[in-house]
Amino acid sequence: MSAAPNIIAFQGVEGAYSHLSCRRVFPEMEAFACETFVEAMFMVDQGKAKLAMIPLENSTAGRVEEIYRLMPKSELHIIGEHFEPVNHCLLGIRGTTIEQLKTVSSHPQALAQCDGHIKQLGLEPIAAFDTAGSAYELAQTPDNTHGAIASSLAAELYDLEILQDNFQDVTGNTTRFLILSSEQGIPEHKPDTPYITSLMFTVRNIPAALYKALGGFATNGINMVKLESYIGNGLTKGASFHLDVEGHPDDRMMQYALQELEFFTKEMRNLGTYEAHEFRAQNRPLPE
Repeated sequence: MSAAPNIIAFQGVEGAYSHLSCRRVFPEMEAFACETFVEAMFMVDQGKAKLAMIPLENSTAGRVEEIYRLMPKSELHIIGEHFEPVNHCLLGIRGTTIEQLKTVSSHPQALAQCDGHIKQLGLEPIAAFDTAGSAYELAQTPDNTHGAIASSLAAELYDLEILQDNFQDVTGNTTRFLILSSEQGIPEHKPDTPYITSLMFTVRNIPAALYKALGGFATNGINMVKLESYIGNGLTKGASFHLDVEGHPDDRMMQYALQELEFFTKEMRNLGTYEAHEFRAQNRPLPE
């Protein structure tokens, strides 16, 4: 089997925050824009790309529901994570001033996140399909009374001027991305390195199954950082869950916890073990 080309796939158009994340984490790779998450993941499945950069959740908008439905159907592995701060920029065509603007377009979520500043400037918001797409449309049909809210990368790609940086009302809005590969690539266990292990499982149909399945993590001192439920292949076939824990499968306490989890589940799959992103340590809450 020939090696996959040095391509990282993402969903969206050029200049999207997913594209920005690709450039930031893998500047040596060619970023390839796909219309859908399925297309981006399929490129990796078929060996047409080495990696995919897929958003899983946003600190403001919440989880990307579609990814939880796609992951059980995919054989891809999580080999890393990336936290990308969302810095919305108010863009205009070259030579435009903020005072000239009357309307502004962007994805509805971005418009909501910048609502205070939009109202402060007296602009009329116009919903668009995505942030980078609104920047592209502005570049294609220049109008100095119209602006767009998008990333700094979109400004660079479409030769637009950043009229105001950090245009969002609240700082700290961050998106967590998963880096997917067709190869498992579990890193060697290093005692001083923090790891995240992502698991998918379906509990057995017994009383308190979830409580019993997760009990091994508590008794073995393994910290759970994320637990999400999702609908599996049927409404009556048992609940399915996505679980992130701090630990590596080669750690003895982790092995005990996984054995207990497996005993109380019908299906269990390790989606991937990878080094925890530095964002986690920087934003860890202080002990009470």
